[in-house]
Amino acid sequence: MADADDYRRYIFLDPDGTGTDQGWAFVIVAAKTGVVYEVQGGGLGCVQYAQEGYLIPLFGRGLDEELKEIFVGELKGRGAGRLDWPVELLDRLRAAVALHVYGSANRHDVFPTPLALDETRLAEIDKAWVPVVTPDGPGVLVWENSD
Repeated sequence: MADADDYRRYIFLDPDGTGTDQGWAFVIVAAKTGVVYEVQGGGLGCVQYAQEGYLIPLFGRGLDEELKEIFVGELKGRGAGRLDWPVELLDRLRAAVALHVYGSANRHDVFPTPLALDETRLAEIDKAWVPVVTPDGPGVLVWENSD
């Protein structure tokens, strides 16, 4: 009997670290696609995270700078580990994830829509893995985990 997950394909984002210092960021929109994206997050904990869905690349210089400042600077590279977020730091995170995505899987518009922090999933936040709300529903924002 085949395993129920046999139909899925797994793609590891930046498996060999060649994306280091390139400033990459992606949104993985949760959807039944049969494709699971994996990324290393969690700071020094090097946690492997995975999300089934589709990938939206985000382009632009410095997209992840404020995120790195929060997770490397403020949190000292330890990840978030179910942090009880201080209001000021949570406000900074909200602003840092408000990156604009163009278009949608269900629409043909080209107007940029900002991502929003998914505050129903605060316990899942970690370095290089932040739950967001996209124009198409829940997803995660991922970026280079420089550890």
